[in-house]
Amino acid sequence: MIRCLAIDDETPALDILEDNIRQVPFLQLIGKCKNAYAALEVMHKEAVDLLFLDIEMPGISGLSFLKSLANKPMVIFITAYRNYAVEGFDLDVLDYLVKPVSFDRFLKAAGKALEYHGFKQKEDSPNSNYPDYLFIHTEYQLTKVFIHEITYIEGLRNYIRIHLAGSAKPLLSKLSLKAIEEKLPPGKYARVHKSFIVLLDKISSIRNDIIRIGNRDIPLSRSCREEFFKKINTGI
Repeated sequence: MIRCLAIDDETPALDILEDNIRQVPFLQLIGKCKNAYAALEVMHKEAVDLLFLDIEMPGISGLSFLKSLANKPMVIFITAYRNYAVEGFDLDVLDYLVKPVSFDRFLKAAGKALEYHGFKQKEDSPNSNYPDYLFIHTEYQLTKVFIHEITYIEGLRNYIRIHLAGSAKPLLSKLSLKAIEEKLPPGKYARVHKSFIVLLDKISSIRNDIIRIGNRDIPLSRSCREEFFKKINTGI
């Protein structure tokens, strides 16, 4: 769960932020503030992972506030002005949203925060276990997918299909196979073809260059054979 603080001097903007945050399952709103002083008070009392921060506010601007922080959380700027984008990214903000922000665009920014948060957790705890689920952007929402339910993943031109056990309808997402491969825990999967990733524990049988999963035959390419058999023979 990512703990969020929303900072904006306009009440309607804060209300929209609150509504958007509450619709995203991995975001938790811990406070709403109308200025930087109130935000500092919250941050002294609560752990904050992510700031949704306006820029032009009375007193201390969002830029000045961010520059003043010794230990910066993740930051997503949400502003009515486009002309601060370069300075914002110089401060390593995750994203820069210009009002009015559609929920789909908000969700994309939240997804960036989730990916970075996961990366930092693995970096800080390199021996910790991978989570047993992924959040996949599909049908204008982030859908929670448990890894043990995935049977295989099929790459299309600009999309992937995630096939799930017990589900006739696969999930379609605008991702590459390489991108989804980086999210999967090592030792659980194998790339068996330029267009297919399989979950090792879902394999029913292997015959010649065909991998059987349920009632589906998956091709095993020559370039992937050596690494694939190394994985299934050693269990790594």
